[in-house]
Amino acid sequence: MTSPESPQKFHRFADFYPYYLAEHQNRTCRRLHVIGSTLVLLVLLIAILGRNWSLLWLLPVIGYGFAWVGHFFFEHNKPATFKHPFYSLMGDWVMFKDVLTGKIRW
Repeated sequence: MTSPESPQKFHRFADFYPYYLAEHQNRTCRRLHVIGSTLVLLVLLIAILGRNWSLLWLLPVIGYGFAWVGHFFFEHNKPATFKHPFYSLMGDWVMFKDVLTGKIRW
């Protein structure tokens, strides 16, 4: 068992993803993640097509901004990003895919 001071260790993303989903049970939180991820893709596309590389600094602001609002105000937990940054980023995109494919309700 882990304490808040010693976060759970995950050796594979497949082990992490169920934990990630458990941290995203609130529907509004999931919706904010999907909105943020969609906007990230849109801004990325606009930056690439318009060759406006200064827009790229907005990507983490948009992506994390929507997600963190979801966690702090609706899910009432700390984002997994703080303890598991790489797996959390992967989880964001897998959950986005799972929502788009109807595997997860948003």
